[in-house]
Amino acid sequence: MHDRRQFIKLASIGSAALAIGCGADGSVDQKPAPTRTEKSEGPLVLSTWRHGVAANAKAWEVLRAGGNVLDAVEQGVAVVESDLTNRSVGLGGMPDRDGHVTLDACIQDHEGRAGAVAFVQRFEHPISIARAVMERTPHVMLVGAGAERWALENGFAPRDVEIPEVRAKWQEWLKQGQYKPVVNIENHDTIGMIAMDAQGRLAGSCTTSGMAFKVHGRVGDSPIIGAGLFVDGEAGAACATGVGELVIRTAGSHTVVELMRQGMHPNAACKEAVRRIIKQNPDMTDKQVGFLAIRKDGVYGGFSVYNGFEYALNTPDRTELVETAFDRKWA
Repeated sequence: MHDRRQFIKLASIGSAALAIGCGADGSVDQKPAPTRTEKSEGPLVLSTWRHGVAANAKAWEVLRAGGNVLDAVEQGVAVVESDLTNRSVGLGGMPDRDGHVTLDACIQDHEGRAGAVAFVQRFEHPISIARAVMERTPHVMLVGAGAERWALENGFAPRDVEIPEVRAKWQEWLKQGQYKPVVNIENHDTIGMIAMDAQGRLAGSCTTSGMAFKVHGRVGDSPIIGAGLFVDGEAGAACATGVGELVIRTAGSHTVVELMRQGMHPNAACKEAVRRIIKQNPDMTDKQVGFLAIRKDGVYGGFSVYNGFEYALNTPDRTELVETAFDRKWA
């Protein structure tokens, strides 16, 4: 699991190199956390982690062509869902302790409409099923076997994927059966994306395979509106990544958006959400959580518990990988 950063660098960046100004060696330009107010005067896309680079490239393509911001956030994260080298999102993710890869996702638009699925197996794009739940049913969330049956009935085809590397890691884990999270490693690295179009409309998406070797049936924050994602066109949008249980307990993304509604800067709102998590959990050893946020006026930012939380950024004049400010140093 410790090679996550390297394989994402090799797999994701190549497809987006021209779009983001990569160096001759294929490396991504990385900027330190912003120290001034950052604001986009046009379209804007933020997404979590280095795998967000490829996701942003697709979302930006949709927005640049005049597409719908909801289409942008769906199609953007779908790129990562289809990347079978990714061990924290999609069918290439790490299994639970019973050996099953289970997927969670949610999506929300400018008007607050939302859709989500949780604990689904064998579907390449849970984000698209989540959007269909939003648009075709009166519900917000479908889970497990019921969600899978509904997906089949609505034209989504299952896909069987067997990855020897993943199976081998699970079998090795079974020898001791211990779950020990490591900060900034893919055992809990969701992709969350929030975006604003040229007209100021907001949308967000979130998708994950969840914690590696979790208890079968576990659902984290990623499909939960208000925890892993929250969008309110009158205030802003936020998404979260990291140890989902900590985010759920504080309704993390909703907290960030409500603080922005009160006029708080996105950086400060994310920092306050992190502060509340730390206060609630005095021992944060190896427990990373990070938030990203866009305020309705185009000001954006983020904050995390530990250093190392990177996000991909696209604006009309900037395409970068940025590391957020953080509460405490981890090395």
